[in-house]
Amino acid sequence: MIRRRPREARGRTQIGWLDGRHSFSFGNYFDPDHMGFRVLRVINEDVVQPGTGFGMHGHRDMEIVTVILDGELEHRDSLENGAVIRPGIIQRMTAGTGIRHSEFNPSKTEPVHLLQIWIEPSKRGLPPSYEDKELAPTDEALERIARPVGSGEGVAKNEVLINQDASIYRGNVSKEQTVRYPMGTNRGVWIQMTAGEVEVNGVALTAGDGAAIEAENELIITSPESGSFLLFDLP
Repeated sequence: MIRRRPREARGRTQIGWLDGRHSFSFGNYFDPDHMGFRVLRVINEDVVQPGTGFGMHGHRDMEIVTVILDGELEHRDSLENGAVIRPGIIQRMTAGTGIRHSEFNPSKTEPVHLLQIWIEPSKRGLPPSYEDKELAPTDEALERIARPVGSGEGVAKNEVLINQDASIYRGNVSKEQTVRYPMGTNRGVWIQMTAGEVEVNGVALTAGDGAAIEAENELIITSPESGSFLLFDLP
């Protein structure tokens, strides 16, 4: 079963410095039919204007993942971490018992385009922490970029670790490729499109679309030209 979430159906926050699209209820946008998907609570697609951003604010008990699609974002937090993240870097914060952070577009001329993702942790009250990873170039059409803490797979190189039995993959599928992804028993998958177009088991998705997928044995992903997306494998 594949339920498409069209890009134009998402909620929207539009103020002078921010244009945000919300796949699920967030802030002033509330839709009781779209409160999240399994442990995936937030996917916000934000465009932040030059020299502006989110001032210092707090979170608790959430795994917060940021992926930059275009531009740069400067991060500061109450753990004294500071970094500038850009395309090819994935950032993860465990809010746990409490963390404060700011996210600012340091450019004077160019907007930053990003996805901010919230995943409910498997346990509340964890110590807050921060991690970012620069992802090495790859020819793989589907590459895991986040995996569960304690999965027993050794050192994570191109992956951040999240406190939940969930994984995130980045996908880039060209016209000549077919990606097959087996779905585990009682698992759910969310696909969030970032560019281009793909078909998932015959369902067409374009940039900005999402899809909630359950009760499928396997996902067969193709593209008429090319398509990029994030794939979330969720308990």
